[in-house]
Amino acid sequence: MSTLILLRHGQSVWNAANKFTGWTDVELSEVGKAEAAKAGEDLSSTKIDVVHTSDLIRAQRTAAIVMEHNQASSDVPTHRDFRLNERHYGALQGLDKDETRAKYGAEQVHIWRRSYDVPPPEGESLAMCAQRTLPYLKEAIMPDLDGGKTVLVAAHGNSLRSIVMEIEGLSKEEVLSLEIPTGVPRIYTYEDHAFTRA
Repeated sequence: MSTLILLRHGQSVWNAANKFTGWTDVELSEVGKAEAAKAGEDLSSTKIDVVHTSDLIRAQRTAAIVMEHNQASSDVPTHRDFRLNERHYGALQGLDKDETRAKYGAEQVHIWRRSYDVPPPEGESLAMCAQRTLPYLKEAIMPDLDGGKTVLVAAHGNSLRSIVMEIEGLSKEEVLSLEIPTGVPRIYTYEDHAFTRA
């Protein structure tokens, strides 16, 4: 049996400022650092064998803080890849979410944020995000799980939503209501090619 730990990065400074972040490389807020530390404490006795993160500093810092609190692991390899990045919000990146709703309408912004296959202007839909995230799951993460390892994936709301959709077999409709909070580990056991939420 192996274990998959999915962890959305702690709150970023742009999360705190209510801005669309996407691929903009912003740091964790103080709240986000505390969330990562709490996740690290919760996982402190879990022996983690390998870490996968995105190319963005908020996910990398979250993983690093978690591992600083981990008592059971040492010399853990960390793999970084853009395919685990948050979905690209295109022309919305850096914009205040409330101002964007005022400009385009709350319904349109909700569609951009939560629909499966409607991208924001110049950006990615969840479906487009999944097209790069799921090959990484198959090529890099699954071999670790098949090898019996405990794997920490520190990434983003939408890249993790695409992974959860895949491993839980969620429909395009079901994934729309899936919320992944910042800094809260989502843990699965993996055995006989099947995932079970722990």
